[in-house]
Amino acid sequence: MPKIFGGQTGFSAVLRLKSIRALVVGSALGLMPAMQPAVVQAQALELSPVAALPAPRLVFSAQEMALAQEVAAYPGLADFYGTNGLQPIFTGPEGASRRAALIAATGQAASHGLPPARYDQPHLARIDRDMGQGGVDSLQAELAFAVSFQRWTHDLTGGVLNPERVDPGIKRKVARPTTGEMLRAFDQAANPLAWLEAQAPQDPEYQILRDALRGKTALAAPAGTPLVPTGTWREGMAGPEVGLLRGRLAAMGLMPASASADDLFDAPLTSAVARFQSQTGLTPDGVAGPRTVARLNGGPTEGSAAILVALERMRWMHGRDPMARQVWVNLPEYTARILDGGQQVFETRVVIGKADPEFETPEFSETMKYLVANPRWNVPRSITVKEYLPRLQANRNAVSHIDVVDRAGNVIARDRIDFRKYTSANFPYRMRQKPSDDNALGAVKFMFPNPWNIYLHDTPTKHLFNQTQRAYSHGCIRVGRPLDLANELLQGQFANPEARFQKALESGRETYLNFSAPVPVHLVYFTAFPDANGRIQRFPDIYGRDAKVYQALVAAGIQTGLDSAALDH
Repeated sequence: MPKIFGGQTGFSAVLRLKSIRALVVGSALGLMPAMQPAVVQAQALELSPVAALPAPRLVFSAQEMALAQEVAAYPGLADFYGTNGLQPIFTGPEGASRRAALIAATGQAASHGLPPARYDQPHLARIDRDMGQGGVDSLQAELAFAVSFQRWTHDLTGGVLNPERVDPGIKRKVARPTTGEMLRAFDQAANPLAWLEAQAPQDPEYQILRDALRGKTALAAPAGTPLVPTGTWREGMAGPEVGLLRGRLAAMGLMPASASADDLFDAPLTSAVARFQSQTGLTPDGVAGPRTVARLNGGPTEGSAAILVALERMRWMHGRDPMARQVWVNLPEYTARILDGGQQVFETRVVIGKADPEFETPEFSETMKYLVANPRWNVPRSITVKEYLPRLQANRNAVSHIDVVDRAGNVIARDRIDFRKYTSANFPYRMRQKPSDDNALGAVKFMFPNPWNIYLHDTPTKHLFNQTQRAYSHGCIRVGRPLDLANELLQGQFANPEARFQKALESGRETYLNFSAPVPVHLVYFTAFPDANGRIQRFPDIYGRDAKVYQALVAAGIQTGLDSAALDH
C-alpha cells in the first residue's frame, strides 16, 4: 500500500492532506473514535473539491488500527506512525537489518554509561531470534523495538536525566531531537547501525571518556604493576618504596622506564609526581602523600563515577558544534579557554562563585554578543541590600566609591537619604560604580545576556588567581587575563581589533564593542575531562553537583558498584 500522506502537491492538496492526517492521528491518539477497516472517500470528509486531483483513498486494516491504538500512549511514536501510513518498519520487509542494528547499538549501553535495562536488549534479541520460527506477535514485536528505539535515541542525544531537575545550579537546556524526527531519518538510513552510532556525541572527548570508563585510559598502570606503599614520599628520600613509586609512574608513561630501578627521590621524580597530580586534579606539589599514592594505586576504574557523570553531561550538550569557535569555562577546573576547530587557542585562570547556594555560578550555554570596555558596575540587588545597606545605615559615607542612584539612574546625594528607615525589602535605590581603576569589573566585561546576569569580567583583585582553589565571587566569573581574552575574541570581529580595543580603553568612557559574529559560551562542570593529550584530568566537586547527578543516574538504573563516595577526592 502506498504511503497515504505523501505524493500530492499544491496548496489545496496540502489542506486536504492535513485534514486527513488530523483524522488518522486523532484516531491513533484516542482523540476520535477508532476507525474501522474501511475505504473512506475524500468527499465523505466534506473537503473542498480539488480540480484534476483524484480523491485519496484511506485503507486501514485491523493490524494497522491495532498499531495506531498501541502507539497512542507514546506521542513520539504516534507522530511517526501517523505520518507513515501506520506501516511497520521493524517487522516490515527491511525490518531485519533495523532490528539487528538496534540490538547491536543497545548492547553498547554500559560503555556509554547508560542503563542497559531501559532498552531491554536481551528481550529484543529473543524476539529477533524467534521471528523466523513463527509464533511471534508482529504487532508486539514492532512496538517493543519502537519503544526501545525511542528510549535509546532519547538518552543518547540528550541524556537520561533532565538536568534542571537534578540541581538548581544546572540551568542547561537540552536540544533533543524528537522521536518522530529520529524515526523518519532512521527509516531512510542506508546503514541503520552506522546511523545509530552517529547519534552519540561526536566530540573526541566523549570517546576518550568511554575508553576511560572501560579501563582504557592512558593514565593507568598496567595490571600487575606493583603498588606503592601508603606513606608520604618527597624529594631527598630514598628506599625501595621510592623505587616502586618511580616504577609505577614509569609504567604510566610519566617518566623514562630506564630509570625505574632508582631508589632515590630526585628532581625528575618530583616533576613526574607533579605531572600526575596536575592531570588528576590534585595539588601539583610533587610530594607523594596518601591521597596521591591512593590515586596512583587506584587503577583504570578509579574515578568511574565522575566519568559516568561526565558522559551524561556531554549528552546534555547535544547539538553543540565541537569545531565551532567558542568559549569553554570549566568551573571545577577554574579555567576558561577559547576553542577553535577543536583546538585550544587561548587559556586563562578564572575565579568563580563561592561554594554557597546563593553564590554558586550556574552552568548553561549562551552566546557572547559584545564586550564593554571601562564598564560601570551595576551592583546586584542582593549585594546592595545584604552587604552595603547595613554599612550605609551605620555610616552614610561608607563605600563612598559607589554611587547611590534612583530608578531613573540619577545620582542621589547621600545626605538626602535616611538609610535607617529602609529595609532590604523596601530600599528604593540602586548602587552603581563608575569606570575607574578600582571598579569591581576592572577594564572589561564580556556579555552573553542570560536570565541570571552572569558574565565574565576583569577584576582589581588579582592575587586570588595564584590560589589553587578559586571560588570567591558572588557568581560572575573573574578572568585572570582579561585584556588578552578581549583581544583574542575580537579577532575577526573588526579590522585591526587590538587598536580598536585599545582606543576604547584609553577613552576612559564606557564603550560597547558589538560582535559581528557572536561566539558560543559554555559554562560547564566537569570533574573528569580529557586534556589535550587524551589523559583524564580530575577536579574537585566544589558545589557537590556531580554527587547529585551520580545519585540520579544510579536511581535511573546505572549499574556501577560505586557509590557517591567515589566522587570524593
